[in-house]
Amino acid sequence: MFTILDQISWPGSAEKANEDACGASENWAWVIDTSIFPGTRPIMHEKSDATWLARFATERLSELAARAYEGDGPALLRHVMEEARVAFMAKAPEERHDFLSWPVGAMTLVYRNGGMLDTWTFADTTAYIRHPDGRVQTVGEAPELRVHESAKAAELLKATGSTPKTIFDAPLFQDWLTERRQRQKAGKGLALLGLDPDASSRLRHERVPCEDGAVILLASDGFSALVDLYGAFDAGSLLEAALDNGLEPLVRRARAIETEEDPSGTRYPRFKESDDATALLVRA
Repeated sequence: MFTILDQISWPGSAEKANEDACGASENWAWVIDTSIFPGTRPIMHEKSDATWLARFATERLSELAARAYEGDGPALLRHVMEEARVAFMAKAPEERHDFLSWPVGAMTLVYRNGGMLDTWTFADTTAYIRHPDGRVQTVGEAPELRVHESAKAAELLKATGSTPKTIFDAPLFQDWLTERRQRQKAGKGLALLGLDPDASSRLRHERVPCEDGAVILLASDGFSALVDLYGAFDAGSLLEAALDNGLEPLVRRARAIETEEDPSGTRYPRFKESDDATALLVRA
């Protein structure tokens, strides 16, 4: 069973809805980071259907995880995505029955079974595991994905003369984003949390030791940027700082980097000045 030590979820901008979520239920814990194509009219939430998906998923996981699907992460997520699809399609007009206008998301879901931890990942969320002997493991493909995304951000920011605050309005960026969505629709991109239950069969799965006393930090990419983009911490010092002083000072550090040190995205190329930053710290 997990004990929650701390949790935080800050929107990247006061003007926009927070599209992240996190939670824990007995031996399960998760972090969710959703998105939707810029400018898509919301129908399930007053500001963003991505916010609706994040909240819907975490509410259903909280209700289902503790009483069903013991240890079967893909089946649990398929159930949640099937319910999300039914709810969305019941309200969506015909023109919104297309993948390109659906909310999608990254996610890490963990389950502790005895002395082992099963980790299932959609895209660029991360699990950091600190073992009782102090050794820290990073689980997920976020570090590798960050390298590619940051390189693309540098390319598009330079080509369009944009900043992370204005890049969304650039036609070149929107064309690139549309092409990514088309690849995902065709099943050629990353598997994502969303309204396609079949994506649950393409989850990345890893199993690592998880002894009593181990600490797990689940992070959206807006939080893990402290490690894999800004280099302000390595995984070990990030866990140490979280345990010593909590998660809020870490998010404040990220915001200082983004808004004071590098708002132009020149030093740390990215597609948002500040992304939603969410983290959940639990002890096994």
